[in-house]
Amino acid sequence: MDALDPDAPGPSRHFDQGYPLARFAARMLVVCPRCGGRAETVPLPGLPAVKYHMEHVFRPRRLACGACGHTADWTPRVRDGGLVGVALGGTEDPFFRRPLWLQTRCAGRILWAFDAEHVDELSAYVGARLRESGPLSPTRAMIPRLPAWLKRADNRQEVLAGLRRLRELARRSAPADRSDAAYERGDRPRPRRTTYFTSR
Repeated sequence: MDALDPDAPGPSRHFDQGYPLARFAARMLVVCPRCGGRAETVPLPGLPAVKYHMEHVFRPRRLACGACGHTADWTPRVRDGGLVGVALGGTEDPFFRRPLWLQTRCAGRILWAFDAEHVDELSAYVGARLRESGPLSPTRAMIPRLPAWLKRADNRQEVLAGLRRLRELARRSAPADRSDAAYERGDRPRPRRTTYFTSR
């Protein structure tokens, strides 16, 4: 039985593992600045595995488009011997300031996600009839910080439909497949003030 099917009999259950938004930031699907198709941003090749999800906001990144071949690199600023990371959130990739590819209009708002894995986690939560919180602190956890409109029961069917559209968009890459919501709108998050110090 598909627990995300809103018409499936019986309740579905979601147990919040306390993942931060950074858990889903390793790979982001974005609009290519050259051709307007789907590109992606990922950590530069050859870096060691992260120990903590929040390390993703400080890691050097590469934007690459498989269609037109465009590439660009991003490196964090250095301040007082530490790396200054980005702030996650909003409809733009915070590294290259490109609109996220996965955006759609939903319940009078813009529903967005970084990639298909992010969509799956949101779908599991929104589709659940029983939502349980884990033992971890909600301070940085993604689920407690979701906007109220996305959590409301009366928006459940509309949000699940929007998430299905995002899942389908994740399979597409041509400029003509671009959502009419995937454009710049200036809702960038505030710059992060956190500095990350690496051991030498």
